[in-house]
Amino acid sequence: MATFDSTEFLKHLTHQPGVYRMYNEQSEVIYVGKAKNLKKRVASYFRMQVDNAKTRSLVSQIADMDVTVVNSETEAFLLENNFIKKYKPRYNVVLRDDKSYPFIFLSDHEHPRLSFHRGPQKRKGEYFGPYPSAWSVREALRSMQKIFPVRQCEDSYYRARSRPCLQYQMKRCSAPCVEGYVSDEEYTEQVNLARMFLKGKNKQVIGALVERMEKASVDLNFEAAARYRDQISALRKVQERQWVAGTQDEMDVFGFAVKGNMACIQAMFIRDRQLLGSKAFFPKVPPTATEDEIFEAFFLQFYLAGNKIIPKQIVLPVTLSDEEAITELLSTEAGRRVKLFRGAREEKRRYMELAQSNAQSALDARYVEQKSVHARYLDLEETLEREVPIQRMECFDISHTSGQQTVASCVVFNREGPLKADYRRYNIEGITPGDDYAAMAQALKRRYKTVSEVAKIPDILFIDGGKGQLAQAETFFEDWPDDKRPMLIGVAKGTTRKPGLETLILADSHETIPMESHAPALHLIQHIRDESHRFAITGHRNRRQKVRNTSTLEDVPGIGAKRRQALLKFMGGLQGLKKASKDEIASVPGISRDLAEIIYDHLHG
Repeated sequence: MATFDSTEFLKHLTHQPGVYRMYNEQSEVIYVGKAKNLKKRVASYFRMQVDNAKTRSLVSQIADMDVTVVNSETEAFLLENNFIKKYKPRYNVVLRDDKSYPFIFLSDHEHPRLSFHRGPQKRKGEYFGPYPSAWSVREALRSMQKIFPVRQCEDSYYRARSRPCLQYQMKRCSAPCVEGYVSDEEYTEQVNLARMFLKGKNKQVIGALVERMEKASVDLNFEAAARYRDQISALRKVQERQWVAGTQDEMDVFGFAVKGNMACIQAMFIRDRQLLGSKAFFPKVPPTATEDEIFEAFFLQFYLAGNKIIPKQIVLPVTLSDEEAITELLSTEAGRRVKLFRGAREEKRRYMELAQSNAQSALDARYVEQKSVHARYLDLEETLEREVPIQRMECFDISHTSGQQTVASCVVFNREGPLKADYRRYNIEGITPGDDYAAMAQALKRRYKTVSEVAKIPDILFIDGGKGQLAQAETFFEDWPDDKRPMLIGVAKGTTRKPGLETLILADSHETIPMESHAPALHLIQHIRDESHRFAITGHRNRRQKVRNTSTLEDVPGIGAKRRQALLKFMGGLQGLKKASKDEIASVPGISRDLAEIIYDHLHG
């Protein structure tokens, strides 16, 4: 290994702020750092006495370095974050989940719509959130649908209605799409109540509904009074479930826990005096990082990803290295003043303690889970008599219905469990319907024809099936060199297809591997096999549903892709199109009267 000449490199290094990158012998970026003073910071790595053994390990792998000089420390923060996101260096803390958070969106229409939203906030309307997950948004929308009869349907479906849909029958929408069912004033009133509810003004909403109920009773409009009574009852049940409430309008609170080589950061999101939810993050922790470095690296990546809403107040469990510069950076990104707190005052301390408790609980659960996975790997290595630890396993499965819409799945496990970023699905074409052997051969060829990195070739490849499917894998890998060829194992279901009765078949010799039904190694194999099965079935169902939605129209003469799209859009889907009359079909742009008759006759036999 070539030795990096740090003395020569430091001679020409500037004292300005900037970002430095360290490379190993394979020219891979192994660490990215920022500095107010590049020369001073980089020189600290190459002192004669470096106390930290982890830092010495990092320095020993440096084959080259480069720097990017910037104008200010703020620019250094941003550039460092971009480089970490781009290279995902081994020795940096890396935030694995950088998706934007979802919101509830109230559109700016004549009859506004409530819907799920994720991404840039470009459409006109109001956004409520952020929520910690898509599930929490959909759960909130389901609850609101039972309380406020505000539409949640797509605009294309709304425009195409000629009579109320099932949601109206279930009393979950007031049917603004059809005249005569709800007045504009009544609908606007419900929208305003929903808006107040989303802003956390539950007491005001209940008060307004009580007034309307009393007025309806005085006017002898008992049906309306009963409707308001049911709304009040439903709202009070929701209010009982909102177990945390405070006085803060907009605040994020972080909890932090570390155990061994794992760290958990718990983020809690408070908006309009309500705790919308929380989420646990488990960043990739390099061996060289200290606790403070782990949190600060996560914190900067979390808010500088460009898809997170930066709140007015943030409560932190640790002190940041340069809090003033970071606060200035966040304020610039948010376009308003942002304040950082330590949770000293009563309410903030209560939230902080809750976040810390959640972080510790989530970390303990993950730690136990990782120990369980580790134990299963050790048992599998012992069963297979492997001297080298298993780092990567893959499993293939085939799914179809009577040979149609065949889909092959490939799932990947590493020492931590499922590695979902590496999962792949393959739509199988050009084979005899129902030929699982040909499907497996095609999937293997498509999966491994471009795999050149050693890290991406599995140590063990499981094939969900018997000797026939396993033979396809044997044929495919027979010309591979022994040092790159994965160990092939077939997983055949037992006669009753019950878990624990699987037969494990080794390639080449076709010997079976005896395993007890309670063995940890068998549980690991069942896990990866079940995951491949689930992933294949999900892909097959999606493909089958797509065919159901489009094949009917594809057979109509004179209907191309654009006309199909226009018909489905204006009619709110295939079912809406089937219910439409000839005149309604002819009203779609690009569809003549004659073509409408052809479409109608085709859809109705």
